[in-house]
Amino acid sequence: GKWGVEIRYLEEEKRLGTAGALGLIPERPDAPMIVMNGDLIARINFQDLLDYHEQQNSHATMCERQYDFQVPFGVVGIEQNRIKSIDEKPVHRFFVNAGIYVLDPSLIGQVPKDTRFDMTELFEKVIASGESTTVFPIHEYWLDVGRIDDLERANLEFKRNFGT
Repeated sequence: GKWGVEIRYLEEEKRLGTAGALGLIPERPDAPMIVMNGDLIARINFQDLLDYHEQQNSHATMCERQYDFQVPFGVVGIEQNRIKSIDEKPVHRFFVNAGIYVLDPSLIGQVPKDTRFDMTELFEKVIASGESTTVFPIHEYWLDVGRIDDLERANLEFKRNFGT
């Protein structure tokens, strides 16, 4: 084809979660593979992601994004009935799962067959086994379009961010 790739589809007979469909892959890949949630629009360099995964000698790499949440009120620190502090509209910073992963081919065998199984469960399995997991921070454009208002936002922003 135009891009020099072969595309094969796997179809779930029932909902298998964010990682369960990996158990449907007929043969184990011979290289790390990228897995991405289908409701994302992202502008990241996948070669950089693969290179990072390899450099870190990681079994599983999860892309993450910084997510800031601002409390819209003054937060009052209280001890018994005394005010100890007032933090006006504080911002809490989190690092959240961006839904893009690189997995070592050996992990395919860790996905239970025909069972609902989420990617977070696979990562927990890898962590529990003592194998290495890493995070890859995404600073580029990223949007989860799983909700209708985010999809509408993506429609407005697409041309600006992807130049088409």
